Formats: sequence, C-alpha cells, structure tokens
Amino acid sequence: MKKLKELFISLTVRNYRLFFFGQLISVIGTWVQRTAMTWYVYRLTHSPMLLGVVGFLSMVPALFISPFAGAWTDHWNRKRTLIGTQTLFMLQAFLLALGVLTGYINEDRWWPLLILALCQGCIEGFDAPFRQNFVLDLVEKRSLLPNAIATNSALFNSARLIGPSIGGIMIVLVGEGICFLINALSYLAVISSLIAIRIRYQKPPKSKDNIFMKIKEGWSYSWRNLPIRWLIANLGVFMLFAMSYTSIIPVFARDILQGDAKTQGLLLTCAGVGALASALYMASRKTIKGLPWISIIMGCIGSLGLIGFAQSANLWISMLMMVFVGMGLTIQMAITNTLLQTISFPSMRGRVLSVYTMTLNSISPFGSLLVGWLTHEIGPRVAVTFCASICLLWSLSSLRLLPKVSQNIIRMLVKNKNTELYRPIIVPNVYSGTGS
Repeated sequence: MKKLKELFISLTVRNYRLFFFGQLISVIGTWVQRTAMTWYVYRLTHSPMLLGVVGFLSMVPALFISPFAGAWTDHWNRKRTLIGTQTLFMLQAFLLALGVLTGYINEDRWWPLLILALCQGCIEGFDAPFRQNFVLDLVEKRSLLPNAIATNSALFNSARLIGPSIGGIMIVLVGEGICFLINALSYLAVISSLIAIRIRYQKPPKSKDNIFMKIKEGWSYSWRNLPIRWLIANLGVFMLFAMSYTSIIPVFARDILQGDAKTQGLLLTCAGVGALASALYMASRKTIKGLPWISIIMGCIGSLGLIGFAQSANLWISMLMMVFVGMGLTIQMAITNTLLQTISFPSMRGRVLSVYTMTLNSISPFGSLLVGWLTHEIGPRVAVTFCASICLLWSLSSLRLLPKVSQNIIRMLVKNKNTELYRPIIVPNVYSGTGS
C-alpha cells in the first residue's frame, strides 16, 4: 500500500486529485472522438491524404499561437483560462456531433470537418501551454512536479487504453456522431473539477516588455542551453517521423489487416497499454537521473516496434508491436516535459513550455501530411518503415551527445537551486492535500 501511495503521491494533493479525475473522463472522451474521427474521415473520403490534412489542420495553429500563449501564462489567470478553453473544446465537439448526426456533413459536403479541425487546433494552441504550467499550481511543491507530470501522463495513457476500445465498439453500434457527442459531454467533468479547485493567484507585476521580446527571450534561452535544445530536437524528430503513424491507422486496420473499426480500436488500445506502462514507470521514479539515456533506449525500442508493425500482416503480431510502439514513443513526451519543467529557470518555464507545446502540436501535423503523402505514393508499409528508420538512426546518433547533456542538466539544476529533486519524496501520513 505504501509503494502504491508513493507511486501516486501527487494524488494526495486535493487540487491535483480533482483535476486528475475530471481530466480522466474528458480525455477518455477525446480518445473516443479521435478514434471515430480518423475512421469517419477514411470511410467518408477513402483518402489517406485527407487523413493527413485533417491531422495537420487540427494541430498546426499551435505553431503560431503557442509562443504567445506561453508568454501570457505568467500574467493570465491560468484556472480561468483553462475553463474558457475547455468550454470552447466542448462547443467544437457539439458542432461536430450535430453536423454528423443531422447529415449536414456527408460524402459531398465534408469541408466542415476541415473548419472544425482548424478550430480545434486554435483552441489547443492556447490550452496546452496553460495546462502544462497549471500542474505546478496544483501540487505547489516542485519536489512533487516530476511525479505529477508522470501521473498526468498515466492519466492520458489510461484514457488512451480505454477510449479507443470504447470508440471502436461505439462506431459499430451507434455510429461516429454519437462518439462525438460523448466527447462533448465529457468536457463537463473537467470544467466542473476546474470550478471546484481552489487556487489563489497573486496579481503579477505589470511588465513593460514587448510580447515579441518575451518570445524571443524564451527561444534564445531554449537554444543556449544544450539539454533544452537536445530535448526539443529529439521530440521534434519523433513527432515528425514516428507519432504521425496514428493518422493512417485506419489504412492498416482495413486494408492491411482486413479488419474494421474494432480492429483500429484494438491497435490503439495496445499502444495505450505500452504507453501506460511507460507512464507508470515514470511515476515510480523519485529523481530525474538517467532520463536522457532512458529516452534514447526507449526511442530505439519504439522505432523497432514501428518497423515490425509496418511489416506485419498478422493481427496478433501487429498488436504486440503496438505495445512496444506505445511504450517507446510516448515516454519521449513524458521525459521531455519532466526535464523541461525541472531544469528551466522559473521565470522562463512558461516560455520554454510554449516551445515544447509548439514542437509537440505543430510538427506532428507536418508528419501527418508527410506520412499521408508517402502512403499515397509508396504504400503504408514502406512509408511507416522509412519514417521509423529515421527515428532509429537519430536515437543511435544521439548516444555520443548524452554525457554532455547529462552534465549540463546537473549544472542547470544547481544554478536554479532546485535541490528538492535530490531528496526522496516523503509520503504524508494522511490522504489530504494542499491548496484549500
């Protein structure tokens, strides 16, 4: 029991506990919609390229919005901003459900999908930097931050485990429109939890700095520090060449494995199993020592798993490979997020996280376009194998740089006086939190 409590120590904090369970319901709904959306677009248009276009539009706005949102995170009320963005997400999902259920969106009129995907991307561009910074507001203690980030990753990957399974079954039973409606209703949970959270923000001092100057300072700081530069570059490579495989999963499910929406749900669920295993491992760690090395090892495992998946024509082998894919690729995001939040100087954390968010959300759509185009030109198996091989070569080539990266991480921690990360986390005796 004590080990389990240590694994999820951040849940002993009331505010974080409220946010966790509200977010869990919402993210399950999001994965139900994602599963239904890719299947719906492919069923409606039979175009792998359009799958990539929808993925591109749903994420590319972050490229332009996230830098500004990152600069505003230190000056805006993060709780109120998140209530606003989650409400807009709910409205977008309702409009999508309404369009599909009424038949307004159909084979001859599919352009509203592109508009709604673009709207989703714009909201995500604002939401993500504030949500990343909000984690520290919830737990308050920096020593709990790595565990909170890992627990948050476990949340997303638990939803990734459950959501596609529900989505695959719901598509067959009631259709994609109901899946979109379920997602819209799920946002009520996270909005309610945000309202219940009690946080007092001090009024930030008025800044005379130009917003563009703040963005420039954030980019300059990220570039000057080797660990941040390498972490962002590593994440960017995996977002561009590896994580984009999700946009063409329907092609593998229907055309390669001769399955249906339930097959797609099974594949994504298996990836969720691996991702959840990685998240639980991250939550069990008490320090950040050795994380860059783990990132490289798991990057190799994920890349090899993706190559195996691309070459498989057997459902059971494909499901096994997806476990390794989820395990190896998802941990890249968790490690990058954890290290960036712990090594960055506090006044720069919001802007560094905006670079992280921009990389996470804006490079992936270009990957979706790339893999969609490659699938159209050379077929899904060769396309995914080619992209995964690039990630494998990148990981192997990064080995020579890691000793220097690790040394610089220690230097940044000492400079930032972040000594809490060197001490083991003490589990409180009572299950009660702060922030009330």
